[in-house]
Amino acid sequence: MRRRRYPSDTTNAEWALIEPLLPTPACETHRGGRPEKHPRREVVDAIRYVVDTGCKCRALPADFPPWRTVWGFMARWAAAGIVGQIRDQLAGRIRRELGKGPRAVATVIDSQSVKAAETVGKDTRGYDAGKKINCENSSAARVGLLPGSTLMIRHDSKINGRKRHLVVDTRGLPLLVMVTPADLHDSAAAKEVLFRLRLMHPEITIVWADSAYAGKLVTWAKRHLNLTIKPVSRPKDASGFVVLPRRWVVERSLAWMMHARRHARDYERLVQHSETLITWAAITLMSRRLARKGVTPSWPRKPAPADG
Repeated sequence: MRRRRYPSDTTNAEWALIEPLLPTPACETHRGGRPEKHPRREVVDAIRYVVDTGCKCRALPADFPPWRTVWGFMARWAAAGIVGQIRDQLAGRIRRELGKGPRAVATVIDSQSVKAAETVGKDTRGYDAGKKINCENSSAARVGLLPGSTLMIRHDSKINGRKRHLVVDTRGLPLLVMVTPADLHDSAAAKEVLFRLRLMHPEITIVWADSAYAGKLVTWAKRHLNLTIKPVSRPKDASGFVVLPRRWVVERSLAWMMHARRHARDYERLVQHSETLITWAAITLMSRRLARKGVTPSWPRKPAPADG
């Protein structure tokens, strides 16, 4: 066993929460298989190291398992739905600790555009056009314009990259993440996001959102998915930064994800890998939160083998 030396390494309390949720090794099932060469805790630590530091998988320190082994486990667990199950189990445990039911019925949705690296193909990236902002008289005077004139400033927010669509509960715990090209409008992407949300969480009834999700999407969601979308608009007389009801929760969650340096930019060739690593950042946040409170796992030590 390697010595745990990195801030992203799992503590004993965190591993006690995560380890029972991983699938049973093939060598322990009736079908059989080769014993795994590297301990799973080291594989999980390596995934968390990549997410936290933003390093290339090929640049993993030598005390971790080989990068191909780490990436292979990450991809297989994601394809089997294991990563999503870990996220949901940890989120449900936090909700129970808060005195809530394990399944949320009200959610909040928002998106975030980030630049994409050269490793991202043209078919999964796009331009998210920037917004124009009017600077009124006081601002115009400070830059030397005549009184009464208006200055049009275009922010450098025309991002060539991808867009992350995140759905959280009212406590900011993630329920679903989907990655699309940045040029896809929120209302168009929301149909796929909400469809997945309905399949994964049929108990959800309300989705809070910003004005980009208003309009025909509200009627479509109610008719086809039986979901109520409630847009929360910015007050017309507001100036500067304003904390908006409901919406601040998902915006805070997006900020939490950005603490992991891997997510400052999108480097993944496949959108499903990008979604998986964002989910791993959420798993790290939730496992640390539970470990600080000394919570012990309430699920079985080993899940039953999923054999046919």
